[in-house]
Amino acid sequence: MSHKVLIANRGEIALRALRACKELDLKTVAVHSDADIDLKHLRFADETVCIGPASPLESYLNVPSILSAAEVTGADAIYPGYGFLAEDHEFAEKCEVSGFKFIGPTASVIKKMGDKITAKTIAEKAGIPTVPGYKDVLPDDESKLSKIAEKIGFPIMIKASAGGGGRGMRVARNIKEFLDGINITKQEAKNAFGNDTLYLEKYIENPRHIEVQVFGDGKGGAIHLGTRDCSLQRRHQKIIEEAPAIDLDESSLNSVLEACVNLCKSIKYEGAGTIEFLYKDGSFFFIEMNTRIQVEHPVTEMITMFDLVKAQLKVALGLDITLKQENITFKGHAMECRINAEDPFTFIPSPGLITKMHPPGGFGVRFDSHIYSGYRVPPYYDSLLAKIITATNKRSSCIKRMKNALDEFFVEGIKTNHPLHLLLMEDKTFCDNRHDINYLEGTFMKQFNND
Repeated sequence: MSHKVLIANRGEIALRALRACKELDLKTVAVHSDADIDLKHLRFADETVCIGPASPLESYLNVPSILSAAEVTGADAIYPGYGFLAEDHEFAEKCEVSGFKFIGPTASVIKKMGDKITAKTIAEKAGIPTVPGYKDVLPDDESKLSKIAEKIGFPIMIKASAGGGGRGMRVARNIKEFLDGINITKQEAKNAFGNDTLYLEKYIENPRHIEVQVFGDGKGGAIHLGTRDCSLQRRHQKIIEEAPAIDLDESSLNSVLEACVNLCKSIKYEGAGTIEFLYKDGSFFFIEMNTRIQVEHPVTEMITMFDLVKAQLKVALGLDITLKQENITFKGHAMECRINAEDPFTFIPSPGLITKMHPPGGFGVRFDSHIYSGYRVPPYYDSLLAKIITATNKRSSCIKRMKNALDEFFVEGIKTNHPLHLLLMEDKTFCDNRHDINYLEGTFMKQFNND
């Protein structure tokens, strides 16, 4: 049976998905907004459909328009990528009800793991270590809240259950900040997510951000594809990712990897997923599970030679695929630099016309991007322009290769964070792998500003 896949996304992930579809001889439908008529992948898709104006709410988040495009073109499956509707359980359910295969986990699994409180409970049952905290319904009484805070101990992280992408979080270091923070975060969560449910966690000071890539067949079979270190972040958004994460306690790591696979098996997880952790002093603490492909998936692919996007398509469409942990081998080290259209030090977005650009190349260099000379970066969407990935036999040589790749790469006409990446590749703390999630915005930026 032949399949036709509608790619419900834009930019580099849409191009990545289209390439995978072509390798599997799948027909493709590329949807786009009015502002995205010049996207590269539209030139290679079998069919294209405009789904609305520039605003994401009227295009890439417009469920009726996307489903209509799938129906008109005769698509039988929808690939969501990351962002937009990728973790929207209602969209996944509407796809299935409308007769389209959602390429990802089932709607019920997305809903369970998208709720931070439910996800934490499922993780604990699978044997995954979690951050100490409070996940029951928070009382309104301030004296009761104070007792809960006293039991957890300051500092405390206040989190919105429906939050994500760095939003819906606030750190409280004393009782006043705690009580004020509850009210503020609740209102912010209601406005941003339509859900003001909160939960509390002990705030882990200056940890690393480690994640485990998992993959399931939807029938109770699952594997892991090792770890990634995503500790270099700004505003809770990752800048540099690498695989595997190094300098981890081996005993704790093996236990966590086994527990992550057990979690996927217990919920009959389908497709690619990522289980994220804070890591400090040899201990892992579960943060959340992302029920989609990650921006940083290429580094995992480069050390395993396992094509995650093709595997997503194969599992969803019932194509032949074998998932056995013993078939997964790990070789070398890979690193990814996210090139964003933004000021490298203030992080202010910088849309506009790319007058000239040149991609990096050479042995062990991968360039995932949708940009080209003459492409106009729109101001309506995420600022990600490209991902430069290098792979070698060890981390130190991976950094050297990345320096060369960054030296070859340039974009003119707009600002990018390219200069920041060059500085980080020369930074001793980063090169010695002694950074944590607060290093970039803390010590590094202060040091740079002082200079």
